[in-house]
This record gives sequence, structure tokens and C-alpha cells, in this order.
Amino acid sequence: MANLSKDNLFILIKSLSRSEKRQFKLYANRLDINVNAKFLLLFNLLDKMNDYNEDIILDSKIVTKLQLSNLKAHLYKQILVSLRMNPVNQNNRILIREQLDFATILYHKGLYKQSLKILEKAKGMALENEEKNIAYEIVELEKIIESQYITRSIVGRADELTTQARKLSKENVIASKLSNLSLQLYSIMLKSGYAKSDAEMQEITAYFNKELPNYTISDLGFREKLWLYKAHLWYSFLIQDFLSCYKYAKKWVDLFYDNPKMIFLNPVWYIKGVNYLLECLYLIKHKTLFKETLEKLEATISLDDFPKNDNVNILTFLCIYNSKLNLHFLEGSFDKGIYLVDELLKKIKINQDKIDDHHVMVFYYKIACLYFGVGNNTKCIFYLQKIIDNRNLTMREDLMCFARVLSLVAHYEASLDYKLELQLKSTYKFLIKMNDLHEVQREMIKFLRNLGNIYPHQLKSEFKKLHERLKEYEDHPYERRAFLYLDIISWLESKINNKPIMEVIKKKATNSIR
Repeated sequence: MANLSKDNLFILIKSLSRSEKRQFKLYANRLDINVNAKFLLLFNLLDKMNDYNEDIILDSKIVTKLQLSNLKAHLYKQILVSLRMNPVNQNNRILIREQLDFATILYHKGLYKQSLKILEKAKGMALENEEKNIAYEIVELEKIIESQYITRSIVGRADELTTQARKLSKENVIASKLSNLSLQLYSIMLKSGYAKSDAEMQEITAYFNKELPNYTISDLGFREKLWLYKAHLWYSFLIQDFLSCYKYAKKWVDLFYDNPKMIFLNPVWYIKGVNYLLECLYLIKHKTLFKETLEKLEATISLDDFPKNDNVNILTFLCIYNSKLNLHFLEGSFDKGIYLVDELLKKIKINQDKIDDHHVMVFYYKIACLYFGVGNNTKCIFYLQKIIDNRNLTMREDLMCFARVLSLVAHYEASLDYKLELQLKSTYKFLIKMNDLHEVQREMIKFLRNLGNIYPHQLKSEFKKLHERLKEYEDHPYERRAFLYLDIISWLESKINNKPIMEVIKKKATNSIR
């Protein structure tokens, strides 16, 4: 039996809305001979299944085992063709590509003049919408046709096309280099997290400076600037320069607000840009701008003209819920954020085939922090264990490390002392293995390991000593990242002053957050 997550056809069918299913059946039945076609019968059978089961398909006698693979491939293609024809899925990129396809067909039929007319219109659309890769393809086809279809204006036309091709090629090369750099930096961020030492910092900086292409900002268009700001953003994240992160995230978002039509043409990059801007505002603890940015995003995506599709909906969900959780962390209002957990888990379940493990684990960590903040350590441990037990998670090593450290603290708070020693040993080994054992973690593990030798009346004094030692690392360029994942300082202050951690963080938020 194929696994749901591995059967692409079944996942595609289950992702279709009612209107998309209805349109597919109308499309498939446009020819009378298709009424009882095997691919349509297979579609109806799969649509009724709750879980993919190949045995049921074979028992239905619709198709033999030998034919099943080909029939599934045919059905998959027919669904995609139907979806492509759906107005909901039409965008400028598809429309431009369609015009290019039409022009190519006309060219092969020898109808050069008609082909050039369509290409000129498609090129205008491509340039207007910053689709410069397609625009370059169009110019190249124009050059081919002009070399065969001689006109009186061929000399001027040749110069025009050559200039356009040269300009587009140069812009595409810069955009490609910037997008490559951005992607590589993003990959490093997902794999290892922030720079942990001078050596890593120097390595990242050397790589960034080496791969950053030469450019003149005034010569860059919307697309090139977008990739430039992305590359700078990821570099700033990696070296933990959060003010620089804010600077480039804001440039990214302002690029869209300065070119409003691009919000609707490129909703994915708009949402991602706002998401990173919100992340930066969270890191620099600017609550006022955080709220304003979140409200502006929600107002924009609620507009009737804002594109609505599965991809946009998923990104919106990830951004909005991540930001709502972060807002509660900023304010210290953990209790008021608990209501989000059920909503979040329901949406994760509904969209389980569309959300990757990395994002799910980040949500689990934030949920665990929420429960830790309200003192529900059992629930906190439950969600952390989901991260710790995930053997397939190869991204965000720092997230896996801090999940284990928070689990240690939660076990202590929950008085699960009998599990603590085992947890300490496994966590210590894991941090060594991941090369992620830094002073903050070392001090925490040493403190928890020595708890058995501390008398109750000495406990507060020991908490104070640990607090003093850890405060030294609060502004350390590499050690401070520990406090981004787990507010150990506030936890210690809650133990010293006999107050709930939520109360301590809330008071800090009132006094210091802008």
C-alpha cells in the first residue's frame, strides 16, 4: 500500500476544491467518449477514498496492476491541464508563457508576421511585470524569426533586439547571482542557525563578499533589488546583526509598498517579506511597529484583489500564526495566547501535506514555550518531545539543541527528577555531537546536574549565582542567541523572586519594550 504522503496523485486530488473537481469533470466529459473513460473512473474512486489503498483500486477492476502506473500518470496530467484552464489559477506569468507558446506554434506554421505581433505584446507584458527571464526568451525567438522574415526595417530592428537581449541578459545574470547567494545563505540558516564563533562569522562574511556581484543600485530593477535585499537579510540574520536585518527586511517590504501592483503580482514574496520584517521587529522588541506591520498585512490580504490560492493561503497562515505567537511572547501574555494552540493544530492537520516538517517543529517549539510561560510543564514537555523524537528533522540544528535544553528545565519544574539525570546525559551528548555546547548551555547543565547536592535553603542563593554568571553572556555576540530561544534570565528571576515567569516577562515588557 502506498503511503498518503508519497502518492502524489492522491494528494493532488485531495487538494482540489469542490469547484475544481466540478471543472475537472466538465473538462473530462467534454467528449462523449470520455464518460466511462478509465482515468475518470479512477478519479471518482480516489476522490471517495479517505486513505490511498492500491488494493481497492485493483479490486475495482478499473485497471490492471501493469496499467495502473500509466493510468495514474495520465490522470495526473489531465488534472493539471484542467487546473491550468481554471481562471483562479491564471496569473501574468502563465498568460505570458501561453502567448509565447502560441507565438511558437505560429512560427512553426510559417506565420511569421502573426508570431511577431503576439511576441511584441507578450514582451511588453513581461517587462511590465518584471518577468525578465521570459522576456529574454521572447527576444531570442524574435531574433530567430527576424533572421528568416526579412523586412525593410531589419537593420534598425536588429539593433533594437540586440540591445534588448544584452540588457536583459545582464540583468538576468545579476538576478541569478543574487538569488543563488540568497538561497545558499538561507540554506546555511536552516541547517546550522546563527554563527556560533568568530571562525563561522569570518567564513560566512568571506563567502558573502566573494559571491556578492558588482552592481549599481540605480541600474537595478524591482526583481534585482528584491534578491539583493534578501541576500543582505540572510547575511544579517546569520551574523546576528538584527538592526541590519530590520533595515533590509523593511527595504524588501517598502519595495512592494512603493510598487503596489507588485503585491498582487508577487503575493508570495510580499508575504515572506512582511514575515521577515515581523521576525526582525520581534528580535529587536519593537512592539508598536510589530503591531502596525501585522495589522497592515492583515488589511492587505483581506482586499478583494489580493490573490487567493493554496500556496498564498499556506504562507499567510504560517506568517499570521507565527506573528501572533511572537506578539504574546513580546507582551508576556502567555495565558492569552493559549487559545491559538487548538486553532494552530487544526490548521496543521488540515494542511499536513503542504507544510514541511521544519515549520511544524518551529510551531511545536513555540507552543511548548507558551505552555512553559503559563507553568504547564507537562504540556511543554509533550510538544518538545515531538521535536526531540523527530528523526527526520535535518534542519535547524539549533532548534533541536534548545528543545532539549528547555526540556531539561521543564523536567526540573515538573519535579520529574527521576528522568532528569538521563535527560542531562543525553542532552550533553547531543550538544557535543552537534558542536553546539556553549557557555550558557554548559552553565545550565552544570547547575541542573548539581541540584542533588544543594540543600533547599541554599537553592535561592544558587539561582542568584547562576543568574549573575549568565547575565555576562546576555550581550555576547555568540552566546546571546541562547536567550532568543529560551529566556533563561527571566526564569531565574522568577525563581529568585518567587514569581511566575509570565509575571516577570510581562513586567519587563511593560518597562522596556517600545
